[in-house]
Amino acid sequence: MSFADAAQVRSAQTSVPAPREQSAAVQDAVAGLAEVERATGALYEVVEGLDLRGPSLLPGWSRAHVVTHLARNADALVNLLTWAKTGVEHQMYPSAADRDADIAEGASRLPQLLRADLDAACQRFVAFARDLPPGAWEAEVAHPKAGPFRAHRVPWLRLREVWFHLVDLDAGVGFEDLPPELLERYVEEVVGQFAGRSDVPPARVEVVFPDGRQRSWGLTADSDASPAVSGAAADVLGWLTGRHSGARLNGTAPTLPRWL
Repeated sequence: MSFADAAQVRSAQTSVPAPREQSAAVQDAVAGLAEVERATGALYEVVEGLDLRGPSLLPGWSRAHVVTHLARNADALVNLLTWAKTGVEHQMYPSAADRDADIAEGASRLPQLLRADLDAACQRFVAFARDLPPGAWEAEVAHPKAGPFRAHRVPWLRLREVWFHLVDLDAGVGFEDLPPELLERYVEEVVGQFAGRSDVPPARVEVVFPDGRQRSWGLTADSDASPAVSGAAADVLGWLTGRHSGARLNGTAPTLPRWL
C-alpha cells in the first residue's frame, strides 16, 4: 500500500462524528474538520510522487521545507487546541526562531521520512480535534500574528494552510483549483488582514468569481477613489498573498506588504 493509500485509509477512519445537538461553534469546527480531511487527501496525492528536493514557489524554500512546515503547523495547531481544552496558555511555537529551525532541520531528511512525518502530524491534529470537548471550541486562543480568536476557527486555519501550501508545492495545483466557496472566503479573509494597516497602499480590488459573480473591496479606508485592480479570483488571491506581482491582473497592481 502506498503512502497516499495508507494515509487516506487512516484519514477515513478518523472522520469527525457529529453530536446530536451542536452549538454553532461545534458545527463550525465539525464542518472545518471535514474540509481539512478532504484537503489533506489531496495533499497526500500530490506529495506521494513528488520530487521533494525540487524548488517550491516560496523564495528560499524547497518542497521539503513546505512539507515540513505543514507537519509542524499541524502540531502547532494541536498546541492551540490543548490551550482551548485545558485553559492553560499554549502558544503555537516557542518562538519564530524555533519554528524556522525546526523547518530547516526537518527539510534535510529523506523523502520517505518527510512523508511519514507529514502523515503522522496530520493524524495527530485530526485525532486531537475529534476528541476535543464541545465546550472547548468556544475557548479563546491566540495566533502569534493575527491575535485572539475562538478555537472553532482552528480547523479553518489548518484548511487554509493546507490549500495555500499545496499551491506552493508547484505541482499542478493552483488557486483556481480551490472549491469556489473557499476561494471567495480566502479573498475576503486576506483583504480583511490588510484593513487598518498603515503600510498598505490604497487600492480598489474588483474580483470575478468562477460563477460569474463580481465583488469589490477597498484595501484601505481611502481606496474608493483609487484606480481599480481587477481580475479572476484565483489571480487576485495570488497577488494578495504575494504568490505573484499582479502582472496577471488588469490595472496597475501596487506592491503589497506581507498579508500575515
